Amino acid sequence: MNLLVRGSGRTIWTAIRVMMILTLVLGVVYPLTITAIGQFVFPSQANGSIVSATDGRPVGSALIGQPFTGNAGNPLREYFQPRPSAAGDGYDAAASSGSNLGPENPDLIAAITQRRRQVAQFNDVPPDQVPVDALTASGSGLDPHISASYALLQAERVATARNLPAQQVRALIDAHTDRRLLGYIGEPRVNVLELNLALDELQP
Repeated sequence: MNLLVRGSGRTIWTAIRVMMILTLVLGVVYPLTITAIGQFVFPSQANGSIVSATDGRPVGSALIGQPFTGNAGNPLREYFQPRPSAAGDGYDAAASSGSNLGPENPDLIAAITQRRRQVAQFNDVPPDQVPVDALTASGSGLDPHISASYALLQAERVATARNLPAQQVRALIDAHTDRRLLGYIGEPRVNVLELNLALDELQP
């Protein structure tokens, strides 16, 4: 009986020591090591890819979309607008999600129809020219990019609002367009926040 008790006690003590060692290694040493490597090798990415204005003020993340609206929640004509968001009340990083509505869902069809009308009216273009990413939210609801075609669709409106030559605004879009990876993967896309910050640096 004493041997059985001693054997059980030894087993429990061994299990406790293994748990303490693994907790120290995997719960303390490993996270601190990875954090240190991230801070020294990839400091921007490790801290959320924060984008700052020319005065050093942080204005958002290059990885998360955000609206460009006025006090009343209306989109500002002098800024490029992102694609729609279904994350929470919109662009909520704590509630990342898509709409989860099927392609034949009446609510989705109604939302797309309304967005097409609003985007066309806001940019003074025919509804059939509105690209698909202006009508549908991304799977995360936080996509910071729009297609190059959607950016170009907005160029005339932004140029007029800022009293800039339209060609200058189009050239800025081209300079901020990320090309296809390896020349064939994906589609040309534009980071809306970075493009709008570049706009603010231009003289009106």
